Amino acid sequence: MTTQLLNILQQQLELHPSGVMFWHNEEVLLISDVHLGKVSHFRKYGAAVPQQAIHQNFEMLQQTLLHFQPKTICFLGDLFHSSLNREWLLFEQWVKNAGVKMILIAGNHDIISPLKYEALGINLRKELVWGPFLLTHYPEEREGLFNLSGHIHPAVKLKGHGRQSLRLPCFFRSRHQLILPAFGTFTGSHILTKNKEDEVYAIADAEVIKI
Repeated sequence: MTTQLLNILQQQLELHPSGVMFWHNEEVLLISDVHLGKVSHFRKYGAAVPQQAIHQNFEMLQQTLLHFQPKTICFLGDLFHSSLNREWLLFEQWVKNAGVKMILIAGNHDIISPLKYEALGINLRKELVWGPFLLTHYPEEREGLFNLSGHIHPAVKLKGHGRQSLRLPCFFRSRHQLILPAFGTFTGSHILTKNKEDEVYAIADAEVIKI
């Protein structure tokens, strides 16, 4: 497994193939767009989504938690896809077992009552300024701060010989911003166009590769 280490404003950020980012200085694990409950939501309406996809998200969450052993987990929005369903019970149990501080920067899909998160000890915020970083769900630009966000589900399209092409999730860094890929297993992605000054870190075969 290959990660990428970035130094932004004297802060060390590690990009992981699972799509999470670990902020070493503060021991914070940043995760965006998990969309828990989406599999159950689609299965309820007849979509042929494998049942095991439900547990895959929780297995990935647990693996990254054990790997980095953070002091804090900060979800950058769209933690739960829609209204309550049985995946919430799995989430409750995972939070209780994790035993670490958690923050949720609310996204457009986070419609579950804040009281439910508060009951689990999760700090719900609209945004958070932490050190040199502005943590949001939607990508933003704000003078004097570097933005860490999600929402876009960034991906990059690589072209090979002939008509061959490959679509890969990625971390997308611009001058004052870094957008995390979607963590969830059933989320889709949006191809972003790279400008000359942008940096793209694609995820492929358990590696984070600078394109």
